[in-house]
Amino acid sequence: MSDVDVNLVLRSTRVITPEGTRAVSIAVAAGKIAAVLPYDAEVPAGARLEDFGDDVVLPGLVDTHVHVNDPGRTEWEGFWTATRAAAAGGITTLLDMPLNSLPPTTTVENLATKQQVARNKAHIDVGFWGGAVPSNVKDLRPLHDAGVFGFKCFLSPSGVEEFPELDQDRLARSMAEIAGFGGLLIVHAEDPHHLAAAPQESGPKYADFLASRPRDAENTAIEGLIAQAKRLNARVHVLHLSSSDALPLIAAAKREGVRISVESCPHFLTLTAEEVPDGATEFKCCPPIREAANQDALWEGLADGTIDCIVSDHSPCTTDLKTPDFASAWGGISSLQLGLPAIWTEARRRGLSLEDVVRWMSAAPAKLAGLDDRKGAIETGRDADFAVLAPDETFTVDPAELHHRNQVTAYAGKTLHGVVRSTWLRGERIVENGTLAEPTGRLLERNN
Repeated sequence: MSDVDVNLVLRSTRVITPEGTRAVSIAVAAGKIAAVLPYDAEVPAGARLEDFGDDVVLPGLVDTHVHVNDPGRTEWEGFWTATRAAAAGGITTLLDMPLNSLPPTTTVENLATKQQVARNKAHIDVGFWGGAVPSNVKDLRPLHDAGVFGFKCFLSPSGVEEFPELDQDRLARSMAEIAGFGGLLIVHAEDPHHLAAAPQESGPKYADFLASRPRDAENTAIEGLIAQAKRLNARVHVLHLSSSDALPLIAAAKREGVRISVESCPHFLTLTAEEVPDGATEFKCCPPIREAANQDALWEGLADGTIDCIVSDHSPCTTDLKTPDFASAWGGISSLQLGLPAIWTEARRRGLSLEDVVRWMSAAPAKLAGLDDRKGAIETGRDADFAVLAPDETFTVDPAELHHRNQVTAYAGKTLHGVVRSTWLRGERIVENGTLAEPTGRLLERNN
């Protein structure tokens, strides 16, 4: 692009690019990154300069695991509130999960319903996963052709009756169908037989809940998933890995060429079972938050590349569903706005860099979704999506200041490093110091 097309230049002494952290100027034209220039490059005539000093400019984060629940359970979360929270947390792209909304995203008609609801409410760019349930093998290819990014399934009960799990036979059928057109299957991997055999105690004790979701449930399910993916040469992705015991299985599968990728989540990487008070069901999720030693091993899995990315699994509900009984309370952590500072706080404590965080929370999720030609890095030709972060500043989490619909969070009262100064979507500032602009997000479809 020529200088006359450039309307905006962003400048910082610390910009995280694929080549490392650099002092550069970023030229923006028509919502795209036109060039990454030397720091002291001349600003083209007519272009506006935004100089962020020593604040760090990151590529906008990409969160591929968000339960928006709209329509149908909008009182739990909606597109307006979820995308506001995401934008305030430096996220510029999210993919919505196919369940907890009514209807679920299991047919092209249901997808169209969800798109219609989201269209004028999205503060950031939004794409959609389809669902794989026992009754919809015939709908998978039409959904793929309609632009969903892949298909989610459960191997154990999902918690909502309209989205049933797949047994091993139906898993094989759905996986074969999806592999046939080159799609991606993303899997909630907990084995129902191990869950059924585990002790099921009601009450407020977190230790009882943790015992009800044993690591073996994850390990066995992942082992079976690997075997099926290997047999069918299918592309699969393990959602919200909690059990570090599964890491050797996954690493071995990758070495053998199995087409498998893995995510974990901020709550597994920053919270521990030892710190969960009895009755504090804001910490409940499935699979569960495990012990500190398990968390250490998950960080090792991130460092060696066994775990590919970190995404929120933002799964909110109304306050009344978080009863003090761990057995009956809704399972889900609300963290869209807090994932970046939560992960950065722990990463810096462990001697890791913001470049690592960007790889896990922007570049890798964009690649998973096939959006890495548009999102996930600061380089020429990609969307001008940015988060501007003051990495050394701290804040204490006040639930009343969060933008998601129900201000329930496991991070209440925690002091975190990393304040998001502003968020930019296609060259337009959509958040500045916590104040949000009107929604300008677009609905995304899979590239091919």
